[in-house]
Amino acid sequence: MNASTLPDVEQARFNMVEQQIRPWDVLDEKVLAALSKVRRELFVPPALRSLAFSDLEIPLQINAVDTRETMLAPKVEARFAQELLLAPTDAVLEIGTGSGYQAALLATLAQQVTTVEIDSRLVAFAQQNLQMNNVANVKIETGDGRNGWGTTEYDAILLTGSVPVVPDGLKYQLRIGGRMVVVVGTAPVMTACRITRTTAASFETVNLFETVIKPLRGATVSQFKF
Repeated sequence: MNASTLPDVEQARFNMVEQQIRPWDVLDEKVLAALSKVRRELFVPPALRSLAFSDLEIPLQINAVDTRETMLAPKVEARFAQELLLAPTDAVLEIGTGSGYQAALLATLAQQVTTVEIDSRLVAFAQQNLQMNNVANVKIETGDGRNGWGTTEYDAILLTGSVPVVPDGLKYQLRIGGRMVVVVGTAPVMTACRITRTTAASFETVNLFETVIKPLRGATVSQFKF
């Protein structure tokens, strides 16, 4: 592909992949193809669309209201997609939908994505974005999925926010051979890990890279005691 002949938006997307994402060890051709296919700029709040391909987190402001959530930096989203080791037949569970962009990337690489979002404003925003981009194999559900979601087992699970410890409820929703990618720890020290379920009762963990992302949001629990 001759980058010099691309329209401005495609030039910016090309530069994002070549200058931010490849240098971050994202080299899987299927993931790189998904990054070229999914139109990231259409998942960004309209007022911030000029930042769509920047190497930073983008605030998710919806109708001028700050949800206090962000789109992760493109290189982190791409690395998450690669580290899940997805096959075209995989069923994926994502906890933390945000803008819907990560789910759309995963949906390009897998058969079906179920994504869970606690903030109803983001559910509506993500649904609108996925429809606009003709992504039909993502199902958004509303609720707090930090400790598990339903009883279905999945081939892959992604948490898009950090957790202090890995929730057992989600680990046991992996099929045998299934992989979870999760950022574990508290700021300023966090590690992205891939956890593979090797048998009914055992798991193998590989540390992938250091990063710092916002904690996964859950339902607020009152600390009041009688």
